[in-house]
Amino acid sequence: MLYYERGSVTDQLSLDDLRKGLSHALDRLGPRKRVLIIPPDFTRFHSHAGVLTKLIYDYYGAHLTDVLPALGTHTPMTPAQIAEMFAGVPEKLFRVHNWRTGITTVGEVPGEFVKKVSGGAVDFPWPAQLANLIWTGKHDLILSVGQVVPHEVIGMANYNKNIFVGTGGQEGINKSHFVGAAYGMERMMGRSDTPVRRILNYASEHFTKHLPIVYVHTVVGRGADGKLVVRGLYLSDDISGFDKAAALSLQVNFEMLDAPLKKVVVYLDPSEFKSTWLGNKSIYRTRMAMADGGELIVLAPGLKEFGEDKEIDRLIRKYGYRGTPATLAAVKANAELQNNLSAAAHFIHGSSEGRFNITYCPGQLTRQEIESVNFQYADLKQMTHRYDPAKLKDGWNTMPDGEKIFYISNPALGLWAYRGRFKD
Repeated sequence: MLYYERGSVTDQLSLDDLRKGLSHALDRLGPRKRVLIIPPDFTRFHSHAGVLTKLIYDYYGAHLTDVLPALGTHTPMTPAQIAEMFAGVPEKLFRVHNWRTGITTVGEVPGEFVKKVSGGAVDFPWPAQLANLIWTGKHDLILSVGQVVPHEVIGMANYNKNIFVGTGGQEGINKSHFVGAAYGMERMMGRSDTPVRRILNYASEHFTKHLPIVYVHTVVGRGADGKLVVRGLYLSDDISGFDKAAALSLQVNFEMLDAPLKKVVVYLDPSEFKSTWLGNKSIYRTRMAMADGGELIVLAPGLKEFGEDKEIDRLIRKYGYRGTPATLAAVKANAELQNNLSAAAHFIHGSSEGRFNITYCPGQLTRQEIESVNFQYADLKQMTHRYDPAKLKDGWNTMPDGEKIFYISNPALGLWAYRGRFKD
């Protein structure tokens, strides 16, 4: 059921608009005694999920018993991050999801179904896993809060991905990532109906339909002044709200270009991007816009590691971003990758497949480290002097010497493609 919808490419929802929209939907749901919120973590700071979580806390008060950030494989939030993103929500309410041990397998999507929806790319069964707190917490309302935006693993982020991946287990996360990579991210990004989504929808329909989950979706874009604004808010206990949010996100967050881009400069906010695991959104979100032989320059002042997880960091350092054929061969030959398919998928996502050049300018990694994983290296200070984020505007810029570049201040907020590469 769709409990609330509001959104358009011109809407700018204020704090009061969000409060009224939430209250309208929550009033329709009726009184609840034990409420769980599942918001994103700090890597989705701009989703406005922090603000919405505070508004939900204001609405339910003591009946909000738990807040479980959907970490996926990310590192737990720090007290400082919680205070910044969820200002006004008591820290004592926050729980930490452990994707290795804190999960329950609630069912299995048959291998035959996985093979069918993936077009034969993979044929393994997929385990539906989610946090113990969701399965055994005895909540009478579970609010999954997050932003719908183009995504490299599933096409469009959120809806049941927030449950089965954000609070999922090692095997489920690994295999879902690998399905998307094997099928091809460029066949999925910006689409709401994809193989991975169909697998998660099967799990929702067969294994978790009895859970009192309501999805709270935002669509966020940039206003005329360049500042972030909420373009849409949707609440539903089924896929209807997600479908509406995805349709709006495609209008708000997807920039279709008439020609490929020869040089792109992407800035990674140091408070948000500290690893290539996250920072490679600069690659995922621009790859369909990049010209053959083009150059992607990534200004990454906060970059200090490759993986958010120590084991994944080790695997990235060992195998690097060397493209699909090399990655699939490595998976076939190495049990450690067979047991960590999300890392293998990430290797594919982070490669240009030799089609364009990727130059990282890291704040805290060395030239040797960057080049060892098959990226090119450039000095951050020198490149920031030439391409100063404080002076550049999103989109086309002409440098003093006449060089034309395309600048992106936050790759997490959109998807870029040129018409010749994006096929409906």
